[in-house]
Amino acid sequence: MLDSLKAIGSAIMAPLYFVTSAILTGWHWAFTQIGLSENSGWTWALSIIGLTVTIRAALIPLFVRQIKSSRNMQVLQPKVKELQKKYGHDRERLTQETMALYKDAGTNPFASCLPLLLQAPIFLALFQLLDNAANGRARGLLSSSQAESIQGAELLGARIADRFIGAESLNVQILTLSLVALMTITTFTTQRQLMRKNMPDSALTGPYAQQQKLLLYILPVVFAVGGVAFPMGVLLYWTTSNLWTMGQQFYVIRNNPAPGTPAFKSKQERDNRKGKPVTADPLLAAAQAPPAPRPRQQPKKQSRSKRKRPTN
Repeated sequence: MLDSLKAIGSAIMAPLYFVTSAILTGWHWAFTQIGLSENSGWTWALSIIGLTVTIRAALIPLFVRQIKSSRNMQVLQPKVKELQKKYGHDRERLTQETMALYKDAGTNPFASCLPLLLQAPIFLALFQLLDNAANGRARGLLSSSQAESIQGAELLGARIADRFIGAESLNVQILTLSLVALMTITTFTTQRQLMRKNMPDSALTGPYAQQQKLLLYILPVVFAVGGVAFPMGVLLYWTTSNLWTMGQQFYVIRNNPAPGTPAFKSKQERDNRKGKPVTADPLLAAAQAPPAPRPRQQPKKQSRSKRKRPTN
C-alpha cells in the first residue's frame, strides 16, 4: 500500500519537476549568457528569483480573483450576519442560504485559497530539486553537472542547498536563520496588510475575519517552525514570493479597494483631489439594501382524481 502511494505521488510530482527545473535552468542559462559564472551561488540565487517571478506572474489572474473574492466576502458580511440570525438554528439551511448569497454575488469563498494551494506543489518540487541536488542527484531537466553545480554553489559563505538543521558552520546557521526570520516577517506582513487596508469595520467580527486573523498568526508560526528544515534556495523562493505579494496587494488594494475600508477612504480622497467622480459600488449597494421578500409558495392544487368525492 505504501509503495503504491509513493508511486502515485511520484507520478503526480514528475511533471512539476520538469516544469520547475525547466524554468530554473532557463533563467540560469540566461544569466550565464550575460557573463555570470555558471557555478556561482549568485547565479543560482538569481535563477531561483527568476523562477519565483515567472510562477507569480503566471498566477496573476488567480491573485486578482483572490482579492476580488476577499473583497466581496467582506462586503457581504452584513448579509451573512442577517442569515445567521435568521437560520442559526438550522445549520443546513444556513449553509444553503449563505452559498446562494455568494453565488448571486458572483463570489467563490474558496478562491482566496487558490494561489496558495497552487504554489504549494511548486514549492515542494523546488524543495525536492534542491534536496536531491545537495546530494549530487539530478531531477527533472537538471543535468548531473548542474546538480553538482548547485551542490557546490556558495552565496555569502553558505551553499544554496544548505539548511539550518545540519548546518556545518555558525555562518550557515546565521544566514539560514536570517532567511527564516525574513520569510516569517514577510508572511505576517502580507496578511496584516490585507486585513488593515482592505477589511471594512463591519467585517472585523465576522467568521471570515476570524479566519483571516487565524491565518495572520498561524501561518508565520508554521513557516518559522518548518523553515529551519528548508534549503536556503527554498527560503529565498518563498521570501521573494512574499515580497511579490506585498507589491501586488499594494497595487490592487490601492486601485480597487473594498468599500468601507481605510484604503477605500484614501482612494476617495485621492479621487476628490483629482476631481474624479466617485462611482457607487453595485455590490455594496446590494449588500446594504434590505432583503427582498421572497414570493410565497402557493399550495399545490389537487388533481380532480385526488379530490375527495362527497359521500352519500
